[in-house]
Amino acid sequence: MSPDDPRSDGGDAAVDPGGDASPPTFEPLSVDAAGDLIEDVVDNVERVIVGKREAVEHIVVAVLAGGHVLLEDVPGTGKTMLARSVATSVDASFRRVQFTPDLLPADVTGVNVYNQKTQEFEFQPGPVFANVVLADEINRAPPKTQSALLEAMEERQVTVDGDTRPLPEPFAVIATQNDVETGRTYELPMAEIDRFAKKLRLGYPESDQEAEIIGRTAGHHPIEELAPVTDGHALRRARETVAEVRLGEPVRNYISRLAEYTRNHAQLGVSPRGSIALARTAQVRALLAGREYVTPDDVQAEAPTVLSHRIRPRTGSETGDDVVSAALSSVAVE
Repeated sequence: MSPDDPRSDGGDAAVDPGGDASPPTFEPLSVDAAGDLIEDVVDNVERVIVGKREAVEHIVVAVLAGGHVLLEDVPGTGKTMLARSVATSVDASFRRVQFTPDLLPADVTGVNVYNQKTQEFEFQPGPVFANVVLADEINRAPPKTQSALLEAMEERQVTVDGDTRPLPEPFAVIATQNDVETGRTYELPMAEIDRFAKKLRLGYPESDQEAEIIGRTAGHHPIEELAPVTDGHALRRARETVAEVRLGEPVRNYISRLAEYTRNHAQLGVSPRGSIALARTAQVRALLAGREYVTPDDVQAEAPTVLSHRIRPRTGSETGDDVVSAALSSVAVE
């Protein structure tokens, strides 16, 4: 294997919750190797998920951009299976949290437990201490439990009883929520929604795709045989490659003008966090195209999934998608 082959590196173990938070240095992959890594993960996930390549790409783009993903749709469309498949494709630590009305914040972050033998409190890390965390049906838990992820998603750390502990890197949250049974769920606060780099909907498959899904799962489910195609170490090297993709001043100004348009044409527009997420995901999109620089086309490809969920329109007849579509049509590329 060549030094730039992302499969030539060993995986990263999860960080000790009480360990050193100083980040190690990683050698970036070449642009081609980073693009191959993305393609390998997407192709691997498609062994399980049929007909959703675009959605899979969006998830991998968000993870490489250092972001998190919210999957929203009706039950049974494959949200959880898609998240599991992406996590399984990367040889890194993975934990799943099933959000329920009785779930407590400590069930997510961890808790200090008194050890009678040592007569000291010991920290028992929660499932958030993993490289990939699946927050399944996140809107079924009350706001207090949902807020347990706020610090983790933004600052990559968890504070319990006054002690702050770093989370492992890479760290990504893939959350799912159903958009039915609203009377039995809790709406996510805007502060949490804004922490998701992307919000995606899968939709129902086409009839031929559904027939293929039935055929694949008639015996053993393909997720049972899915093997990793990369690891956490290679993922961090790819992130270093993303960081080196050039984001010229004209593109930065274009992103800023798009965000400004949403603020002027909606009750709540895109935050600076949203603009940063758009810039980072556009850098990954450029890698997918084999380029070392971002173009307005990359920005336009990422804008709908990155910006729409952060917008609160002025009228009930309008959606965040409508505002973003109008911004892309109205804001000139200079």
